[in-house]
Amino acid sequence: MSETNSEIQRLTEELLRLQKEDGSWRFCFENGTVTDAYMIVVLRTLQEPDESLIRQLHDRIAAAQQADGSWKLFHDEEEGNLSATVEAYYALLYSGYSATSDESMRKAKQYILSKGGIRSIDSLLTIVLLAATGQYPWPASLFIPLEFLLLPPSFPLNFFDFSAYARVHLAPILLMADRRFAMKTQASPDLSDLSDLSAARSGSLDPSGPAGQRQPADGFQALLDEIKAGLGKLVGIPGKLHMAAAKRAEQYMLERIEPDGTLYSYASCTFLMIFALLALGYDKQHPVITRAVRGLTAMVCSSDGKMFLQNSPSAVWDTALLSHALQEAGVAPESKAIRSAASYIVSKQQRTLGDWSLHNRNPVPGGWGFSDSNTINPDVDDTTAALRAIKRLAQSDPPSRDAWNRGLNWLLSMQNRDGGWPAFERDTDNKLLAWLPIDGAQATAIDPSSADLTGRTLEFLGNTAGLGLKHPFVRRGTDWLIDHQEEDGSWYGRWGICYIYGTWAAMTGMISAGVDTGHPAVQRGVSWLSSIQNPDGGWGESCRSDRLMRYVPLGASTPSQTAWALDALIAFHPKPVPEVEKGMQRLLALLIEDGWASAYPTGAGLPGAFYMHYHSYRYIWPLLALSHYRKKYSG
Repeated sequence: MSETNSEIQRLTEELLRLQKEDGSWRFCFENGTVTDAYMIVVLRTLQEPDESLIRQLHDRIAAAQQADGSWKLFHDEEEGNLSATVEAYYALLYSGYSATSDESMRKAKQYILSKGGIRSIDSLLTIVLLAATGQYPWPASLFIPLEFLLLPPSFPLNFFDFSAYARVHLAPILLMADRRFAMKTQASPDLSDLSDLSAARSGSLDPSGPAGQRQPADGFQALLDEIKAGLGKLVGIPGKLHMAAAKRAEQYMLERIEPDGTLYSYASCTFLMIFALLALGYDKQHPVITRAVRGLTAMVCSSDGKMFLQNSPSAVWDTALLSHALQEAGVAPESKAIRSAASYIVSKQQRTLGDWSLHNRNPVPGGWGFSDSNTINPDVDDTTAALRAIKRLAQSDPPSRDAWNRGLNWLLSMQNRDGGWPAFERDTDNKLLAWLPIDGAQATAIDPSSADLTGRTLEFLGNTAGLGLKHPFVRRGTDWLIDHQEEDGSWYGRWGICYIYGTWAAMTGMISAGVDTGHPAVQRGVSWLSSIQNPDGGWGESCRSDRLMRYVPLGASTPSQTAWALDALIAFHPKPVPEVEKGMQRLLALLIEDGWASAYPTGAGLPGAFYMHYHSYRYIWPLLALSHYRKKYSG
């Protein structure tokens, strides 16, 4: 236990030193090279001469190239990633600091052609990037009538049936596709030698995936039929309806611009908004576009001497989780650090109605978002994190108590009809929308209940709010988890990698809510976690799990995944068992290691396309696991 105590003390002291003056913690939120590549292409398209930033982004992208010429999304991705490689190749050439004659670029081109060229890309964002900049024809699958945006929420199928994340990306994409927007500059590279696009130009190729075969045509046709049925009820002159739909798409974006100029606080859809506004005829120097670029630039983060663009800074998430972890480690709620963090967290509570209120029967605002710049898009996970952080202060501090009451009420109002919890909006789970013929539609088009969010909400309700199975909403949540356990005893986690994440959340949630540890679902979860423990005592899962929808071992142990597994086992076992003791020793060793596994992305965004490495995770989850181990077993 002495080694555990020493590590808790070391982590605590380091975190207290890293806290900012405003009470927050600001760690980098890393998401590969996709946002770096987009930023370079956008700046060059706008002819913004930010050479220092472009050069630094260029250098980071170039440094990530593999020996075979490819770029990867994660360390163990087999044979590289075609979409990431095309994005990197395009951005490096567009930057002007790499040339087609460079050996590195020749190798990248050879890799791209060996994988079928750009006609084999299956990432929607990559296709849109290329289409919007004149390198690729707009795919027929994106020619969904813009009038779809005019259908009111009362219709059986309407734009607001899509998840919030999908809507802010689809609105600019559909607008650009409708106008077949393409903008080149004198500095634009020529990518025509990366594939024979004659098939695509003739319409025989649907570039929504390899050979246009990503989604069954009958499912997409059913979706189009539903849309057309709704459009048939619209009254008006077709031409005017189309103009009104374009205006609706424009207003949809403009009304969701955050104070920092970004769209919905995400870099990815902000890039798309900039292109869409250009498609509408906005000047490159229009104030809205200038503010958007300024907001994107503010998202740049530096780590180990390298600059990269975060898709959305994680300050609120990190601050809430770290404040809670420090309190679990023994830092007093009355301390200056915790009070300062609480003041910051309370100031970020969202007290106005947002899109989430359209599906909520009791729309009383009070949730939290992910980042500083997020003021209109709260989510369930950030809200439970914030509430954990301010709970102890809420007992004596009036502002914290008011924030607690509002936040708890908002959280309970977000429970889905099926008993689980979503990420952003309740009951946006129309399975028909998953037939949209874009890669990853099933993960992003809708926002259904998930095991990780349901489990973490139940863990909060049980351990922090003091609620249990006697409350119907808690019982419904545990029933949902039990019904959605995988056959092998695990649970699938949507926002983390992946089965370890989901199983940890589900088990700690059910146990905290009052489900007996002898329950078969809990027993099976424990058995599964024990069965996948690595020989070195830790745990590690590959990002490939979320694409294959089955557990895939990483072959190495990561700090966050080891901490998640340990935390679940600690919650279950009344006394230390060999699996826990061995795992603790490995976790302690991982905290002083600095290999590739320490930086492996364990956050999930879009299966097969977008993974996140939270620089804060090697502090948050290990500190919680160590603290829970000490609290439970020290006596």
